Amino acid sequence: MGFPPGLIFIIGALFIPLLKGKIKSAFMLLLPLVAFVILVSVPDGSHWTFRLLNYDLVLGQVDRLSRVFGYIFILISFIAIIFALKAEDDLQHVAGFIYAGSALGVTFAGDLFSLYIFWEIMAVASTFLILARRTVASQAAAFRYILVHIVGGLFLLAGIILYIHNSGSLTFGFIGLSSMGSWLIFIGIAVNAAIPPLHPWLKDAYPEATATGAVFLSAFTTKSAVYVMARTFPGTELLIWLGAFMTIIPVFYAEIENDIRRVLGYSLVNQVGFMMCGVGIGTQLAINGTVSHAFCHILYKALLFMAAGSVLHVTGKIKCTQIGGLYKTMPLTCLFCLIGAASISAFPLFSGFVSKSMIISAAGHHHLVAVWLMLQFASAGVIAHAGIKVPYFTFFGHDSGIRAKEPPLNMLIAMGMAAFLCVFLGVYPQPLYDILPYPVEYVPYTGAHVVGQLQLLMFGILAFYLLLRSGYYPAEIRAINLDTDWFYRKGARHFFNLTDKGFNGINRFCDKVLARNLSASLGRFSKNAPARLTLLFIIPACFLTGKKENERAVLKKNVYAAFETASTSLGISAAAAMLFIVMLVLIK
Repeated sequence: MGFPPGLIFIIGALFIPLLKGKIKSAFMLLLPLVAFVILVSVPDGSHWTFRLLNYDLVLGQVDRLSRVFGYIFILISFIAIIFALKAEDDLQHVAGFIYAGSALGVTFAGDLFSLYIFWEIMAVASTFLILARRTVASQAAAFRYILVHIVGGLFLLAGIILYIHNSGSLTFGFIGLSSMGSWLIFIGIAVNAAIPPLHPWLKDAYPEATATGAVFLSAFTTKSAVYVMARTFPGTELLIWLGAFMTIIPVFYAEIENDIRRVLGYSLVNQVGFMMCGVGIGTQLAINGTVSHAFCHILYKALLFMAAGSVLHVTGKIKCTQIGGLYKTMPLTCLFCLIGAASISAFPLFSGFVSKSMIISAAGHHHLVAVWLMLQFASAGVIAHAGIKVPYFTFFGHDSGIRAKEPPLNMLIAMGMAAFLCVFLGVYPQPLYDILPYPVEYVPYTGAHVVGQLQLLMFGILAFYLLLRSGYYPAEIRAINLDTDWFYRKGARHFFNLTDKGFNGINRFCDKVLARNLSASLGRFSKNAPARLTLLFIIPACFLTGKKENERAVLKKNVYAAFETASTSLGISAAAAMLFIVMLVLIK
C-alpha cells in the first residue's frame, strides 16, 4: 500500500535543496502525483499502524471524510508547486512541502498523538513561508504567528492529555464538548480555524508571506482545522453561532482594508465561518456542504491569492491606493481573478454556488431563521468585498499608470488550472458530490435557488455601485485597522513592561541586597572569621572575669594578629588554639 501520503511530502522535501534545474522541478511535481496514486489505491480503514508505549499510532485512517480532504490537499499542492516553480528559494520549497505533508498527516491521523505531532509541524513549517519574504514586517508577523500557534498547540496538548486520562482512549474521533479536556481541544482547534476573536493572526501573517507562500497558507491551516472540527465536534450548537458571527465580522473589516491580500485574508475568515456553521448544524446535508465548500474554497481562494501574488510579483505593490488599471497589460491574470471572484460570490455556473448553498439550505431545513438571515447577509457582504472590491481596485478603478506584463508562464498555468476547476465544478458538480462523506440528494440548479441567488448578487453589485458613485463607500487610505490583535500587540507590550518592572525589580533588589551587599559583607567577615568567632566567646568572658577596657582591646588586637599570621587552612590546630585561648581567659 506504499507510504503515508504526508510523509511522501515531508521526506521528499529534504531532497529538494540537493537538486538543481529541471530535475528539481520534475521531482517537485512528481511527489504530489505519487501521493495521489497512493491515496487512490489505498482502501478505507486503518493503515500504517505501529505500537508505542501500549498505544496504537495510526498514520492512515482513511474514510470518506479524510479522503476528500486528502484529494484537495494534494491537488492544491500540485497547483501551488507549479505556481512556485520559478521561485529560486529552497526555503520556500522545503517549507511548502513540509507544510502540505503535515496537513495530510493531520488529515489521515487515526490517533490524537499523531494528530498533535503533525499539527505542530504544520505550525512551524508555515512560519517559514512567512519568514521567507525576508522583510522586517514579515519577521514581526512570523514571530506573532508562531506565538499564537504555540499557545493554540498548548491548549490542544493539554486537552489531549486530559482527554486520554479520563477516557483511556487515544483514538481520533468524535469528542464533543463534555469535559475540561474537550474544551481545551476545542479552543486549540479554534485558534487554527481563526474563529473570532482568535482570528487576527491570519490577516496579520498571510499578507506578509511571499507571493507563492500565501497560496500554500490559504489552503491548509484553516481547512485542516475545519476537518478536525468536523471529525471531533460535529453537531455542536456553539459552532453554529460562532460560525454565523464569523461570516459577518470580517465583512466590515474587509470593506475598509487597503491591502488586497488583507482583504482576501478577511474573506478567508468569512468563508471558514460558513464551514464552522455547517459543522455545528451537523446534519448530513450540512456536513456535505461543509466539505464541498472547503473543497471549492481551497481552489478559488488559492486562485485569488495567486492573482494577487502575480500582481505583487510583477509590480512589487499590492495596496488599493497603489495599483489599478492593470487589466490593460495583464488581461489573463485579470480574467482568472474575475473567475475566482465569481466563485467566491457564488455566481451560478461557478463552484461557490454549488457548495455554499448547501450550508445555507441546511440552516433553513433546521429552522434556524436567525442563522439563515445572517448567512444571507454575509453572502451579500462577500460580493461587495471579495467579489467586486478585489478585482475592481486591482485591475480597474483608477489608472495607476503601471504597465506591468503578465507573470511567468508557470504562474499563468497554475491560475488557469484553478480557474478551470472553479468553472468545471460550478457547471458539473457531480464528481465532487460523488466523493462527499454522505450520499447527496441536493440539487443546486433549481429555478428558485438560481433566481434568489441572482437577486442577491445584483443587489450586492448595485449597492457597491451606488456607494461608490455617491462617495459613501469607505475611502481606500493608507492606515492600520485595529482588530482584536490590538490586545496582544499593545496589551502584551504593556504586560511585558509591567512584569519587567515587577519581577525584574524584585530580581534587581535581590541582586543588590543578597547577591552583592550580603556576599560582600560575608566576604569581609570571612576574611577574619576565626578571629571574629573567637571573640564571640572571649569578649563575654572578659566581662564576666572583670577585664578592663584597655586589656580587652589588647586581647582583641592579639587575637586578630594571631589569626592574620596563621595559615589559611586552620583545620584542627586552629580550632584547638581557639579553645585554648577561651579556657585561658576563663581561668585567668
